[in-house]
Amino acid sequence: MATGNDNRPISTVLIFAAMDSEALPIIQYFKLSPDDGSLFPLGVPWIRYHGYYKGLNLNVIYPGKDRDLGINSVGTVPASLVTYASIQALKPDLLINAGTAGGFKVKGVSIFDVFLVSDLAFHDRRIPIPGPDKYGVGRRQSFSTPNLVKELNLKVTQNGFRQMFYKF
Repeated sequence: MATGNDNRPISTVLIFAAMDSEALPIIQYFKLSPDDGSLFPLGVPWIRYHGYYKGLNLNVIYPGKDRDLGINSVGTVPASLVTYASIQALKPDLLINAGTAGGFKVKGVSIFDVFLVSDLAFHDRRIPIPGPDKYGVGRRQSFSTPNLVKELNLKVTQNGFRQMFYKF
């Protein structure tokens, strides 16, 4: 189980979005500036915008577009690569996945719903062999966030996903 220091203040926030259409409203709302290109390895299509809001160092990242097809580089591989590189470079105190994150309307999820997950699993990595199938799903518990719930005055309800659903 993951453990964290609940008393450490949040100063650097990393917001991941899979697509530009998910990232751009956030970038525009907080009036973030484009990165100069020095954070990521030369030649990758990854995008970063950054700035400050109420004392927080905000960073929005997304994988960018496939150079050959011109479409958003969605999926677990681009997401994990840009997120890992960003975590290593920026050392954020909080990571936010701004997108569907597996949420679906038929399950009662709406735009602007906020989830603080208690556990997570891979949905794109299937290994149909007994034993490695558990590795493929890769269930993991996330950090406990009682202070975040308290500070943001979030309401807790059950959603039907195996995670807690917090709604403003």
